[in-house]
Amino acid sequence: MNQWNTRFQGENYVYGTEPNAFLLEIQKKLQLTGNALAIAEGEGRNAVFLAEQGMKVTAWDYAETGLQKTKRLAEVRGVTVDTELVDLNEAYWEKERWDEIVCVFGHFPEELRKKTLEGVKEAVKIGGYFVTEVYSKYQLPYKSGGPQDLSFLYDPDEFLNTFSDWRIVHFFMGEVVRKEGELHNGLSHVIQFVGQKPTK
Repeated sequence: MNQWNTRFQGENYVYGTEPNAFLLEIQKKLQLTGNALAIAEGEGRNAVFLAEQGMKVTAWDYAETGLQKTKRLAEVRGVTVDTELVDLNEAYWEKERWDEIVCVFGHFPEELRKKTLEGVKEAVKIGGYFVTEVYSKYQLPYKSGGPQDLSFLYDPDEFLNTFSDWRIVHFFMGEVVRKEGELHNGLSHVIQFVGQKPTK
């Protein structure tokens, strides 16, 4: 059983059941619609929120326990979220499949981050969006959540270089306060990125 399966085994939602504050803010601004993919989605709080906005949502995670809790939360909230057990190392990124892809605090080794961001770039439809908030490489001293391994934290250039030909709708690196369940609490150092895939 992988560590995330173990982490999500309990009845409680370790990151809470409310959506990430940045995703909430961006949805108010952009009014995203259509087919959404939430990757490394954990227990489903963000996927369920997107479904509540009227989107057709698919959640990817490689912890079965997290996907089960996603289904449970969706049922409680009266919405539908499709769930798929996906190891991002082996993910198939269908070209121009999604209107938006969301990644909230999805942290992976550097090579997998690169592969995943390239996959996202391929899979978003023309005119569609990639929305993400993650911990930056400056997060470690804050001790308010996220990986304790520097190699799992993001450098801003990873977004700015990969999506250099996209329209950058929002970019921020700095301090925010996050109160998300048991494991994301307090002053944090994050990177926020919203990009729109340009028309050719």
